[in-house]
Amino acid sequence: MKKTLLLSFVFVGATAFASSNTFKLNLTRDSVVEGKTLKAGEYKVSIENGNAVIKQGRETIQVPAREESEASKFPTTSMMYQDNGILREVSFGGTHTKIVFEGAVPMNAGQ
Repeated sequence: MKKTLLLSFVFVGATAFASSNTFKLNLTRDSVVEGKTLKAGEYKVSIENGNAVIKQGRETIQVPAREESEASKFPTTSMMYQDNGILREVSFGGTHTKIVFEGAVPMNAGQ
């Protein structure tokens, strides 16, 4: 009985965490998002009211972004940069989710 109850709480906790759509992001290099520099390191990212909320410790920034879903899961977490080091989008490994930063110039712009 105790094991069943414990497993139920673990499942509910995992479901609550998964539904919050908070992702871990490890930047391997300094990156620029909406004119703000993010130092290399680990961050938590979520989408709230049309903004990406990026947190590292006590530091939090909000930048315009949108969440998109793909048909198949991404095999690994990957970041797409523009030529000048601006972070354009992040796809999160093991999920169907990617975050596209709104201020980034589309890859086919000017072509």
